[in-house]
Amino acid sequence: MLRVGLTGGIGSGKSAVAARLAQLGAVVVDSDRIAREVVAPGSEGLAEIVTTFGAGVLAPDGSLDRPALGALVFGDEAARRRLEAITHPRVRARSAELAAAAPPDAVVVNDVPLLVEVGLAPTYHLVVVVQTAPEIRLARLSRDRGMSRAEAERRIAAQTDDVRRRAAADVVLANDATLDDLHAAVDALWHERLLPYEENLREQRVVRTRQVRLAEPDATWPQQYERLAARIRHALAPVDVRVDHIGSTSIPGLPAKDVIDVQLAVPSLDEADGVLAERLAAAGFPRFPGQWWDSPRTPGGESWPKRLHGSADPGRPVHLHVRETDSPGWRYALLMRDHLRADPEQRAAYLAMKRAVAAATPDSVGYALAKEPWFDEEQVRAEEWAARTGWRP
Repeated sequence: MLRVGLTGGIGSGKSAVAARLAQLGAVVVDSDRIAREVVAPGSEGLAEIVTTFGAGVLAPDGSLDRPALGALVFGDEAARRRLEAITHPRVRARSAELAAAAPPDAVVVNDVPLLVEVGLAPTYHLVVVVQTAPEIRLARLSRDRGMSRAEAERRIAAQTDDVRRRAAADVVLANDATLDDLHAAVDALWHERLLPYEENLREQRVVRTRQVRLAEPDATWPQQYERLAARIRHALAPVDVRVDHIGSTSIPGLPAKDVIDVQLAVPSLDEADGVLAERLAAAGFPRFPGQWWDSPRTPGGESWPKRLHGSADPGRPVHLHVRETDSPGWRYALLMRDHLRADPEQRAAYLAMKRAVAAATPDSVGYALAKEPWFDEEQVRAEEWAARTGWRP
C-alpha cells in the first residue's frame, strides 16, 4: 500500500483535502479523531492525563475538558511535551492498526497535524502539505471556530512554521482560493501521482526517463535529496548506512536532468541483494531489472559491479546507486562530484559537453554512452586535483 502523510497548519484546510481524498477512494486515518479516541472516558490515556495534570482537566461528565487542558499546555513547552508523551504513542499505535487493516492496494492517507513537529516525514512514501496565507487562516479560525484573533495567533505560533513544512513536503497544495480550486488540485494529485505511485509500488516498477532534457538548476534539489535520504535511512534502520547526493543535481548551479542521483554504500553487494533490496522496494525504491556495472575509467580496467534502484514515484525520478564502500565506483562518484564543485572551469566544460551530447543523442542510453570519453579524461584531472588538495572521500 502507498502511505501518504498529510499535514498543514491549523486553519489551512487540511481537513478539506482529507475529505476529498476519502471521496476519491483513499483510506484516511484521521489523527485528530484518534487523539480524541485515546483519551475517551474510561481510557488509559485519560487516566494518565488526570494523574499528570490533575482532576481539574475533567468535565462534570467525566470526559476530558479540552479547554481546561489547553489552558495548561498552550504556552507551556514542558507541559505540552508531557501531554504529547501520553497521547502521541497511543495515536501512532492506533494509526498503525488502522493502516494495517487497509487493502494491499490502498492509498492510506494519515492526516497528522504535527507530522513535521514530531519528525514523522521519513515514515511515509510521500508527504503532502496544505499551505494557506496566514491572514486567510486567521479569518477561517475566527469564522469557523469562533476564536479571537489573539487566540488564533497563539495556536498558529504553537505549531511549526511554513518554511519547515515546505522542507518536509513532496507536494505543496495551496489553499488560498476557492474550494473548487482546492478539489481540482487534489483530484490532479490523486490521478496523476498517487494512483500511479501505488501501482508502481505494488508492481515494483521503476519510473524511467527515456528522453534527456537538461533542466535549469533547481535550488530545491538538495532539499529533495535530503527527504529521499531520510526515507532510505528509515527503511534500512537500525543499520547505519552512508548515503550521499551525487551526480549533476548535487553540484550547485549546474543544469541537469531532473533526476536525483543518490549513492548508498554497503559492505558487500551480496548483502544488497537480500533484505536490504526488499526494504528499499517497500520504501518506494524498487530495483532496476538486469545487471549493472560502472564502466572502468582506466584502460584495461575491470568493470565495477553495482546495484541500481530507482523510484516508484512518477513525480520524482531517482537513480539510487548501491555500491560497495571503498570500491572504485563509490570513490569515483564522490571524487567527480567534489572536483566539479571546486573547479568552475571544468564545471563549465562539463555543461558544454552535456548540452552538445543531449542535442545529438537525446535518448538516455545514448546520452550516457556518449559522455564516457569525457569522464575518462575527467578522472585524470580529478585524480590530479585530489593529490594536490589531499582530498579523501
